[in-house]
Amino acid sequence: MVLLESQTKLKAGDEAPDFSLIGIDDKRHSPTDYDGYKGLLVIFMCNHCPYVKAKTDALNELYDRYGSEIAIVGINSNDSTDYPEDSFDAMKQTAREKGFKFDYLVDETQNVARAYGAVCTPDPFLFDANRRLNDAHGPDGSPTEKTMIENIGRMLAGEPVPKDFDPSIGCSIKWR
Repeated sequence: MVLLESQTKLKAGDEAPDFSLIGIDDKRHSPTDYDGYKGLLVIFMCNHCPYVKAKTDALNELYDRYGSEIAIVGINSNDSTDYPEDSFDAMKQTAREKGFKFDYLVDETQNVARAYGAVCTPDPFLFDANRRLNDAHGPDGSPTEKTMIENIGRMLAGEPVPKDFDPSIGCSIKWR
């Protein structure tokens, strides 16, 4: 495990980079699939990272609270060659065990992680209805505040998000 800070290339107001990825439902997904939502939350994640594991309840809470208004998408960009617990089959099992209701996609080429500038897990990116970057959430093992929930509430209310995002901290994406 390597603790890294996000090095995102995206700035507030940037458009979500496009992708077309297979989900654990065996269907292809892209950002346009989420048109009609008031926002899009893309979270780079995996199965084995302790930082992600510490956030699974929070991810489910986000979905339960905002899933009808904000599309939530998990993307696993890890190379599963050396991390079989991050394989596509393991993603399906983890989603079942953890009760994920959001789409969980595999980025086998790792091109999507590179396009977003994601380097760690979890690494979230919150986009508004026009798929423009609003904020991201720095994952703490024991959060003292629910920044992403608060920021989604502000965005849905038409209020500005008070600051640019804090960089995420977590395990490195396992590059090929």
